[in-house]
Amino acid sequence: MQLIDSHAHLDDRAYANDRAATIARAFSDDMGIITIGADLRSSREAVRLAERHRRIWAAVGAHPHGAKDVNEATLNEFKRLAGSAKVVAIGEIGLDYYRDLSPRETQRKVFRDQLALADRLALPVCLHNRDSTEDFLAILREGGRRRGVVHSFLGDAELAVRFLELGLHLGIGGPVTFPKNAVLRAAVKEIPIDRLLIETDCPYLTPVPYRGRRNEPAYVRYVIEEIAGLRGIDIELLAGQTTQNTVDLFGLPQDE
Repeated sequence: MQLIDSHAHLDDRAYANDRAATIARAFSDDMGIITIGADLRSSREAVRLAERHRRIWAAVGAHPHGAKDVNEATLNEFKRLAGSAKVVAIGEIGLDYYRDLSPRETQRKVFRDQLALADRLALPVCLHNRDSTEDFLAILREGGRRRGVVHSFLGDAELAVRFLELGLHLGIGGPVTFPKNAVLRAAVKEIPIDRLLIETDCPYLTPVPYRGRRNEPAYVRYVIEEIAGLRGIDIELLAGQTTQNTVDLFGLPQDE
C-alpha cells in the first residue's frame, strides 16, 4: 500500500536527534513525503532534504505567523528556491487569526503576494486557514479557481463544499481519528475521494493510537485506515486514489 504524506515538517527541531531514522521508517513503508516550509529557514531546509531523498519533495513559503518578516527579498528567495526540480508547491501560506502573531492586514498582503508568486510559477499552493475563513475565501476568490490544498481541514461538510467549489483539495490528518471530532468525521464521509489528500502535519496532530506523542510521516497510515473505515470502502482503493490525487495535484513523477 503506497501512501504519500502530503504535509509534513521534517525540518522541525522535534526530529533533531533522529531525523534520518524518522525518514527511514516512512521509506520502509514505501511512502513519499512532501515537507513544507513555514519561513525562509525551513523552506531552505525543506529543499535540502528533498534534494537528498528521491521520495521527498518540498514546498516553500511563509506561514501567516511570520508574515511580518516577509519582504521583497524574501519573496525573491522563495522564487529562487522554487527553481529546484524538487519544489512542487508554494506553502504553507494563508491566514491565522487565532494567534495573530502577525498583523492581520500584513497577513492578507503576504498571502496575496505568495498566491501571485504561485501563479507566476504555475505551482499549486498549500493553504493554512485558522479562524479566518471569510477573509481567506475572499482572497482566494480574487484569483478564481485554484490548484491547491487546504491543509489540516477541520470544518464541516458545508465548509468543505465552499473550498471544493474553488477547485481546491482538502488535506485530512490525525484529528479525523479523534472519536469526539464528530463534525470532521461526518464531513469526511461527504468529500469526493478524488479531492482528498492525507497528511500528518507532523510533528503535530498525532493520530490515535499515538495521540499525545510526537507525530511522524509513518503514522499517516492511521489516517487512511480511519477514513476508509468511516466511509466503508476498501483501504487499498482509498490509498490508491489519495496517492494519485497527490501525484496529480503536485505533478509528482508517476514512477515514484
